[in-house]
Amino acid sequence: MITGQDITYEDMTVLTTTPMEVTHQTTGNSMSSSSSPEIGFYFVCAVLVIGIVGTAANALVLYAMVVSKQHKKQMLIFNQNLLDCVSCFFLSATHAAQLVNVCLDGTRGYWLCVVVYSEGSSWGPFMGSMINLAAITVERYLRVVHHAWVTKKLHNWMIYSIIVFSWIGGIVIAASVNNSITEVINGFCLARMFWKNPTARIAYGIWYFLSFYVFILLIFIFCYWRILMVIRHQASVMATYNASVQDTVQTQLKQTQISIIKTMLLVSVLFAITFTPGSVYTFLIYVAEVRRSFNVSYVVIFITFLYIVINPFIYATKFDPVRRILTRLIPCKQTTQAVENIQIN
Repeated sequence: MITGQDITYEDMTVLTTTPMEVTHQTTGNSMSSSSSPEIGFYFVCAVLVIGIVGTAANALVLYAMVVSKQHKKQMLIFNQNLLDCVSCFFLSATHAAQLVNVCLDGTRGYWLCVVVYSEGSSWGPFMGSMINLAAITVERYLRVVHHAWVTKKLHNWMIYSIIVFSWIGGIVIAASVNNSITEVINGFCLARMFWKNPTARIAYGIWYFLSFYVFILLIFIFCYWRILMVIRHQASVMATYNASVQDTVQTQLKQTQISIIKTMLLVSVLFAITFTPGSVYTFLIYVAEVRRSFNVSYVVIFITFLYIVINPFIYATKFDPVRRILTRLIPCKQTTQAVENIQIN
C-alpha cells in the first residue's frame, strides 16, 4: 500500500495517469519542486484557453444543429458535441480554479480535490465522448453495410440507450478510478496516485490503452474500410444494370468515396495524432514505471486537449444545413452576400 509518506514531490510522477489526468500534479496545489512555477502557470493558462475555445466551438455547432433541426436526425453526433462541450467547460473551470492557491483540508478540501483539482468533472464527459465516438462509427457502418437490418431492427430507443450509456459509462469510469486512488496529503491534492498494489496499476494501464486507444483505432479502420468497399460494390452493380446512368453513378460514387475518405482520414488521423503521444506515454508510466517529465507532460496534455476543440467540426460541418447556419454567423460572409444582393438588384 502506497502512503503519502512514501511519496516525495520528486517521485509524484511515477503513478500518474492518462492525458486527461496528469495536469494538477504539475500546477497549483501540487507543484513539484523540480518544475518551474512560471512554466506551470503558463501551462495552466494555455489549457484554460483551450477549454474556453473548445466550449465556444462546441456550443456554436450545437446551436447550428438545433437551428437546422439536425439534432433530431443526427442524435449521436449532437451528443458527441454536447459531451465535448461539457468536458471543455469543466476543463476551463478546473484550470481557472488552479490559478487560485487554496489549502485543501477536511471534507470540503477532499471533494474539491476529487471533483475540481483532479479534473474529475471534465474527465467523465471526456471518457463518455470516446465511447460515443466509437458508437458513431459503428452506427455509420451498420447503416451502410447492413442497411436492411438497420431499417428493421435499429430503433430510436437504441440510440437513446447508447447516448445514456456514454454519459453514465464515462462518469462511472472516471468516478470509480478517481475517487478510489486520489487523496489529500498536507493540503495537497494527489490525483490518482494511491494504487493498492502495482498489479492494479499495471492492469488499469493496459486496459485503458487497449480500450480507449487501440480498440477505437481498429473500429475506425475496419468500419470505414468496409463502408468504402460496400459503396464501391453497389455503384458497380448499378452501373452494370443500367448503362445509361453509368456516368451519373460514377460521379456519385466518386463524390461519396471522397466524402467517406475525407471523414475517415480526418477522424482517424486527428485521433491518432492527438492521442498517440498521450496514450503511449501513459502506458509507459503505468506499465513500465517510466518517470514522468513535466515538460513532456505539458506537450502531451496540450496536444490531447486539441482534439475536443477540433472534433466538433469534423462531423457536424459535413451536413449542409449545419454548414449554412455556421456560414450565416460569419460577419464578413454576411456583408459579402448583402453587397452581392444589392448589385443584383
